[in-house]
Amino acid sequence: MHPRRYGDAGQAFPIYITVVAGLLFLAFAYLAVGQAAATRNEAQTAADAAALAAAQDRRDQLARQWLENVLDPTLWQGIFDGDVDGLDLSCWRADQLAAQNGAHVEDCDPGLLSYTVKVETDEPVGETIVPGTEGQYATAYATAVIEPRCTFDLPAEDAGDEVLPGLTCKDNRNWDLNPEDLIELPGPEDLFDVHLAD
Repeated sequence: MHPRRYGDAGQAFPIYITVVAGLLFLAFAYLAVGQAAATRNEAQTAADAAALAAAQDRRDQLARQWLENVLDPTLWQGIFDGDVDGLDLSCWRADQLAAQNGAHVEDCDPGLLSYTVKVETDEPVGETIVPGTEGQYATAYATAVIEPRCTFDLPAEDAGDEVLPGLTCKDNRNWDLNPEDLIELPGPEDLFDVHLAD
């Protein structure tokens, strides 16, 4: 009878356990990275929505100013440049949209034709294999800009009050304005574009 030989089969089990433990650790690490990335994406979505909402409210106010002063074209350029007195802050709209996206506004900075917003998520990243993430919140910034869509040339000084300049706007949408027939006028979206800054 031949003596039984013991090979290396028993040594494979510890290696298997080590490999499985390593793979599990990697899986949890990827999960932690995924949770953090998802929270950052939520913060960026909230910041984008908040900045756009504030800028759209500013656009609407500028459009109302233009309508109120449509018979005084000398004021139009200031309106299209955003340099107008009497505009209200639009950060309240940023607050609304941030809240609808699970965040709150940390800072809201208006420009003449822009709004920059910083938000922080209401919920933290949560517990992961990485220590400390349960108390970590994501923050994000976004800037939305208001861009005039129309240009115009002031009429000659001797043209009189009965002449208004026409608006030459993007997408070949032009407006010939008659001071005696101001029924169909451009709306806020005709006068201004609102988009996120590049």
